[in-house]
Amino acid sequence: MTDRTPQLYDLLYLLTIPNIGPGRIRKLFQVFDSVEAILKAPVQQLIRVEGIDYKLAGQIKSGGDEKTARDQLSLIEKHKVQYTTIWDKRYPTLLKRISDPPVVLFHKGDILPEFDKSISVVGTRTPSNYGRVIAQDIVRGLVDRDICIISGLARGVDSIAHHTAIQSGGKTVAVLGCGVDRCYPPENKKLFEDIPQHGAIISEYFIGTGPDAANFPKRNRIISGLSLGTLVVEAGDRSGALISALFALNQDREVFAIPGNINSPKSQGTNRLIKQGAKLVQSVEDILEEIGEAQSKVQAKPRELPDHLGALEKNIYQALSNEPKHIDRLVMELKESPATVLAGLLNLELLGFVQQLVGKMFVRL
Repeated sequence: MTDRTPQLYDLLYLLTIPNIGPGRIRKLFQVFDSVEAILKAPVQQLIRVEGIDYKLAGQIKSGGDEKTARDQLSLIEKHKVQYTTIWDKRYPTLLKRISDPPVVLFHKGDILPEFDKSISVVGTRTPSNYGRVIAQDIVRGLVDRDICIISGLARGVDSIAHHTAIQSGGKTVAVLGCGVDRCYPPENKKLFEDIPQHGAIISEYFIGTGPDAANFPKRNRIISGLSLGTLVVEAGDRSGALISALFALNQDREVFAIPGNINSPKSQGTNRLIKQGAKLVQSVEDILEEIGEAQSKVQAKPRELPDHLGALEKNIYQALSNEPKHIDRLVMELKESPATVLAGLLNLELLGFVQQLVGKMFVRL
């Protein structure tokens, strides 16, 4: 079996199959070389892929929606939308490291290497004057250190973060809960048009997708996943910004919070985050202090393996990359038993050369 980068149409077609999702698509392509091979595979072979049960295998056998996939190709061209798949070298390194990265990112504006040095800034849609001033001050400080600002183009703190980043001459990325052809909220149209000149508008949703409420919690994993850490400026007890903070925590990223008035409802969420262990931020230096080590890990160059390691560990290391790979794929490629490969991976992990991710996925450090 040889590695093959799927064509955009193939990915769009698979994404039209109900309940398949980006994670299962990646796992399918770790076993099969093409969409044709996936569709022709017997059910008994499909259910051997992690996350594929009999019901989903039946849906795969029934196929996807060819018309929708073709329409998406036309809409991408019509709206001059760019796209980047997880197999592309320019796909953001930090986002690739989360457990369920999108297989396709639709974007306006370019995916830049600078995005790997980012902090997400989120918060309430109705900030106080205190929250507004603090958000502006912190974002300016981050931009001065060449840090890209990630947010969600929502009203309030998100809009302040994007606008301040642009005004300060920095880079910013807006992650949408709708298609990149749709501006939401409508009053942010000018910001929506400006951001691609200073970064990118990004979404995993098909062109034409509306801003449905269910889309926004899911998109928050991308906001946090693109970032070295997430800063929550002001957030009520049930603010959507807290979802981004939870994703950041689960993704092993830093969580920062601005302390607020204990009597203010807008500070209940941020103050609770601090009680639970989030880094209390009083100045931009508090953020820079924490992300220094994380940033150096992302930018670290590949290291040479110690001479005392055996051929198995060296082969395993060579078979891995920044792209997460499932243990079953390693076993097939190396033609070794699962126990032997796991033993080699454990040795490499203990030495700090390999990291295990969720779902028995491994990456080279």
